[in-house]
Amino acid sequence: MKNIFFILLLFISANSFAHYIWLETSPNGKLGEKHEVKVRFGEYTYGVLEEVEGEAFQGVKDFELWMVAPNGEKQRLNVSVEDNYYLASFIPSEKGSYTLALDNKDMKVLDYTQYDFGIFKPQYHAKARVAVGEKSEEIKKTNLDGIEIVELSKEHNSKNAEVSLQVFYKGKPLAENEVSIYVADLWSKKMTTDEHGKVSFQLPWDTLYTVETTFNEKVPGTFKGKDYEFIWHCATYAIQLKK
Repeated sequence: MKNIFFILLLFISANSFAHYIWLETSPNGKLGEKHEVKVRFGEYTYGVLEEVEGEAFQGVKDFELWMVAPNGEKQRLNVSVEDNYYLASFIPSEKGSYTLALDNKDMKVLDYTQYDFGIFKPQYHAKARVAVGEKSEEIKKTNLDGIEIVELSKEHNSKNAEVSLQVFYKGKPLAENEVSIYVADLWSKKMTTDEHGKVSFQLPWDTLYTVETTFNEKVPGTFKGKDYEFIWHCATYAIQLKK
């Protein structure tokens, strides 16, 4: 019985660690009209959406959400609490591609030595793109002291189209790093960035795709009085096909 309990505890903890933050939003906006953004936390491919007031989501609630306009101007977005997501909005004032970026570097140090992972400080960076007008553009870099995913495609994403992404770590392309692509109903695919930090793949279904990549920065430190062995960086990018 004790062994069964330990295995169950390990399973729950491992799945909790596998959670990530992503942004859900329509890929197309309209000038002068309110555009909504949802902040999710869970495991998209398994259909797991954590409740905002639950313990898991509360552990990642101290984030900042920004909108970067096509002209480079930044606006911090306020959020309201819904059942299983935070909700924000902005009003596009010019044509072009808007970059949405969530950053969370204010998370407690986690001790996963019992799972052979070590003591680490987690950090999340989630992004999405909203295009206003007929053309899309490469989105802005927004995490020069961590990891991020930048979409390079200059057309609206659509079914069977190819999307090109580039992974950056501290402003430089991150080569040979694993990237995971998820859709609903337990489908996933793993890829590796090339020497320029790039990956390309097709979009075979008219659905939401979430892309995740992580990197361990093996530099010890102290955060809020607790020592850690490394920083675990997690970046996500959400691709919602044009309706």
